[in-house]
Amino acid sequence: MSTAEIPAGLKELLQGYTVEVLRHRPPNLAEFAVQHFTRVLENQKNEQQALSPGASPAGKEVPVPPETAPNKSNENDEEEEERETPKITRKRPNRRTAVCAEAYNPDDDADDSTEPQVVHPKTEEQRQRLQEACKDILLFKTLEKEQFSEVLDAMFEVQVKPQDHIIDQGDDGDNFYVIDRGVYDIFVEKDGKRVCVGKYNNKGSFGELALMYNTPRAATIVATEEGALWGLDRATFHRLIVKNNAKKRRMYEAFIECVPLLKCLELSERMKIVDVLGARTYSDGERIITQGEKAECFYIVESGEVKIMIRTKTKAGQQENTEVEVARCSRGQYFGELALVTNKPRAASVYAVGNTKCLVIDIQAFERLLGPCMDIMKRNISQYQDQLVVLFGSSDDLKH
Repeated sequence: MSTAEIPAGLKELLQGYTVEVLRHRPPNLAEFAVQHFTRVLENQKNEQQALSPGASPAGKEVPVPPETAPNKSNENDEEEEERETPKITRKRPNRRTAVCAEAYNPDDDADDSTEPQVVHPKTEEQRQRLQEACKDILLFKTLEKEQFSEVLDAMFEVQVKPQDHIIDQGDDGDNFYVIDRGVYDIFVEKDGKRVCVGKYNNKGSFGELALMYNTPRAATIVATEEGALWGLDRATFHRLIVKNNAKKRRMYEAFIECVPLLKCLELSERMKIVDVLGARTYSDGERIITQGEKAECFYIVESGEVKIMIRTKTKAGQQENTEVEVARCSRGQYFGELALVTNKPRAASVYAVGNTKCLVIDIQAFERLLGPCMDIMKRNISQYQDQLVVLFGSSDDLKH
């Protein structure tokens, strides 16, 4: 019996629709699907018309090719300066609303090995600050050394002032941003009201979702003080990050499906999780998590083993330096998620046993993709009640 072959582009087409459903939560899925796929079809027709000689989409001007454009050197200079010094607007009341299109498929792109690399010159001091800002960005963790170096070359510095809007919800995605310094509030419009749902404090990154899934910005980011960002343009992000993530997705998709914690997720949600996975390797005895520290990510063991250790307490309730092993995790098992659920510091320390490789999921990326971590974890609440009993003595913490 022959195996049915999935048509090319079907997965990406359905993924784009699923992303929009999760964003808009329409009451009528069938009606929303008609509207969504009609837009996709119109976009495809417009693109085909734009590529046809002498044809242009109705109501749109045909762009003038560079070789036939009027020779206005001062305009070219201004355009070049604008590319080199990206601007952040203080406010955007008349923002440009994005058109929802089919999710970007990196496999559809032609070979880009001959494309010129984007390079923004930097001083040694700038280069050092950029490397420091990017060292913990999970999106960059799986890049080859040469690819990472190319990313650093292509990034540009953006100075921001208080109340500057870095991105606005509903806009098209243009750049991906890594924070050098500054505090930035995250706002989401809910029921016509703008609600602050979190903030970045002198570290982190944002803006990747609109570029990965070709969807409008999902939130508004506003600077609360003077700061600096490092930006990466859309084309370079697609060429280096998204294509690399496509390879990573093919590598980890089947593995993620076997992780109990993530089995409750829909297929589209699991694909998003793969996109923000980072990989880290640890040597024997190396500490991965420290008891008492703030939780910012959780881990899945890809290979090797880890042991979970808890510092014992005296009768007076004070912690001693002696650690006791309470559990071990091997391939496919996860750890570090309990602190995210209970919103408390790490309840235990975790050490590598032999050479170990872990997949890391950043909590802010997780929540921007799928919503509050607590809501997601509740789907699997019965699977880790026993872990809470081991770590806390009861499962009451989960209720608070």
